Amino acid sequence: MTPDWIAVDWGTSNLRVWAMGSEGVLASAASEDGMGRLARDQFEASLLSLIAPWLGVDVTPVIVCGMAGSRQGWHEAPYRAVPCTPLDRAGLVRVKVADARAAVYIAPGLKQAKPADVMRGEETQIAGALALHPAFDGVMCLPGTHSKWAQISAGEVVSFQTFMTGEMFALLAEHSVLRHGMASGGWDDVAFDLGLSDALSRPDRIGAQLFTLRAEGLIADLPAAQARARLSGLLIGVELAAAKPYWLGQPITLIGAEALCHSYARALATQGVTARILPATECTLAGLASLARQLETAI
Repeated sequence: MTPDWIAVDWGTSNLRVWAMGSEGVLASAASEDGMGRLARDQFEASLLSLIAPWLGVDVTPVIVCGMAGSRQGWHEAPYRAVPCTPLDRAGLVRVKVADARAAVYIAPGLKQAKPADVMRGEETQIAGALALHPAFDGVMCLPGTHSKWAQISAGEVVSFQTFMTGEMFALLAEHSVLRHGMASGGWDDVAFDLGLSDALSRPDRIGAQLFTLRAEGLIADLPAAQARARLSGLLIGVELAAAKPYWLGQPITLIGAEALCHSYARALATQGVTARILPATECTLAGLASLARQLETAI
């Protein structure tokens, strides 16, 4: 099996690769060799450990998105400034590799001057969503560790805003005083809705609302699963309150993990907004495929 090209999504914690042919995915592989655990001289070996069986005699294009292109990654791929298309072949950075069977290209992220913001990896998912739905004009939200809200018009990212909601959830649930009342699993939709409503109605009281979770655990035996769901509702509610200029009156597409996207869709539905959900991996591959086609045309 020799692919036409190889798609790579290189995150901070994980590395995922796909062998791509004319009909789509031929094979896939993954490892825990994310950017965060590699020195610069280890990237090529980590990549080859997964893709070497797919390489043939001819040179195979390898198109990479994500944190491999960060300043701390394999080779920095400078950010492109918005407004612009999410991806452009002209922005690809060619990386020198010892193995002549692979031609490695890294896609750059996007930057915004005011308010200062950056994204790296999400631009590929946005490009993929636009490849799947070319006529889309509106807002794309990419929930995650650092949630992104991006205004899309005429195939370009006009502006975007990042919220550290996922990271704050992890810090509060695992490292703050709230950790004593949090379950590692379980969920309660009613508790999520309550936290969401409290945050949307009074986002200025988020500090007090958070400590209420601890107090209720001590004096009212608040179940851990309810505490976790309310914490999620509170943080997503504060995010929605701040991101209101993005989603109010706009078509919304959510891109990301299914469970998290459903939480955002549930939250938006309380505000009268119906959001379409697209899987993150499908969008990533569609975005990288759009670059592969551009690269093939150029060659």
